[in-house]
Amino acid sequence: MHPKAAVEPTADLAAAPPGAVTSAPPKAAARAAATTDTATTLYIDGGWRAAASGGTFEASNPATGGQIGLLSEGARADASAAIDAAHAAAHAWGRTSPFERAAVLERIAAAIAERKDQLAEALTRDQGKPLHAEAYGEVEELIQYFTMAAAEAPRIEGLMPPSVDPNKRVLIQRVPKGVVGVITPWNWPYTMPAELIAPALAAGNAVVWNPARFTSHCSAELARAIEQADLPKGVFNLVTGPGDEVGDEIAGDPRVAAIGFVGSTRTGMRIAQRAAGKELLMELGGNGPLVILKDADIDKAVQATITACFLNAGQSCTAGERVLVDRSIHEVYVDKLVEAVHEQVRLGDPMAGETTMGPLNNERTAAKTEHHVAEAIERGATLHAGGRRAPEHGSALFFQPTILDRVTESMEIAREETFGPVVPITAIDGPDDALRLVESSPYGLLTAVFTQDLALGLRFAESARAGWVNINEGTNYWEPHLPFGGRAGSQSGLGRVGGRFAIERLTELKTIVINLG
Repeated sequence: MHPKAAVEPTADLAAAPPGAVTSAPPKAAARAAATTDTATTLYIDGGWRAAASGGTFEASNPATGGQIGLLSEGARADASAAIDAAHAAAHAWGRTSPFERAAVLERIAAAIAERKDQLAEALTRDQGKPLHAEAYGEVEELIQYFTMAAAEAPRIEGLMPPSVDPNKRVLIQRVPKGVVGVITPWNWPYTMPAELIAPALAAGNAVVWNPARFTSHCSAELARAIEQADLPKGVFNLVTGPGDEVGDEIAGDPRVAAIGFVGSTRTGMRIAQRAAGKELLMELGGNGPLVILKDADIDKAVQATITACFLNAGQSCTAGERVLVDRSIHEVYVDKLVEAVHEQVRLGDPMAGETTMGPLNNERTAAKTEHHVAEAIERGATLHAGGRRAPEHGSALFFQPTILDRVTESMEIAREETFGPVVPITAIDGPDDALRLVESSPYGLLTAVFTQDLALGLRFAESARAGWVNINEGTNYWEPHLPFGGRAGSQSGLGRVGGRFAIERLTELKTIVINLG
């Protein structure tokens, strides 16, 4: 399974008729070859248009700094127009057969598969992740989300509990919310939208999507694939533009019944305030503690660390942003890790086949990574590898794979999300010390532990304050059909995405009582 994706701000939010079921859309072949003016990238009410203001913004390649194209800079008026369209379409779409909705989702999956090369290349150019090592994998996972939602749509079930009155019958139906606003980040610009859009459509909701500004180019390419499925006008809408206008308008509009958000904790809190009273499904921040106990298989733990810290250049909510290693194996682990990183991690042109790690996506993330590393070294951490930018690869956004040892609790890199390719290592004195450090974090998304004692691993997993715990697997592993989300009371979100669990959150129960006389 593809490793779990991540969260980081999308953009600062003001903070952020039933018909025949067919296996392929009638216009798919023609549309697959069609292109849209790069400055006409709002998809509203079944058609592509420019922003009402005529404004545009530039999409740039993080690996080269070169321009990819111009995108429409939507604003509040455009978001409102998209909500108008979704609101008008929601009732009819919600009354369609779930089997018809399943067929539409299967057509979306087929359109994505047809455009696989185009989507993967757009992802690499726009986000920066390596084409062969990662981008194709994210497209495959994108297909899986829509296929899985298609399978779940006909399984949406109700109840028929008894009434106290023998002359009455009670029906409890699970019905769509109506209009769902989807606001998503730049680090996994296909996976994160899919885990919200696919179940929202499967459940019978209409969608208004505001993707991250930094990856709006590939988001528009995904919207073109969705367009091929010939959904009714207004059921799916895309508005590119800044979160503090577009996202804020979506979150605050009373016609939007639910908000699905993936992004930073800070932006999520602003959205929650703006969307007070709405259903909220929010996947927020994390710092993915990776715990390696004294009886761990060190070689397996080293390989898991590489995936945990360097997948997507560390830009993941479940990245191993705290690596806690038992003191008795600490030196052996560090030596093996340094050697493995030197041999296996290949920083470079993300279009090249041999590259395993590309650039960071944007300057804000690069600057934060640079600052966290420098602050840790200044306060006593030991640098074993990397530690600086690598502009010789094509742009200032390339950052060397970095290993920091002797990281303490007081350092910023241990307390905050770095979102860069860094392994921050802290020596621990057993599982209780590890749990203490895990508990000290405000996050509660995902934790991993390595031990060959299954009973110890299970006890640790049951005690760890996290919504998901992996035993003898890294922090960036998950499976899309399983419930994923933050632990209650933490800063890692509300609700669960994944398979039927997201559908349950994006529907509600309606009770119907029938008097038989």
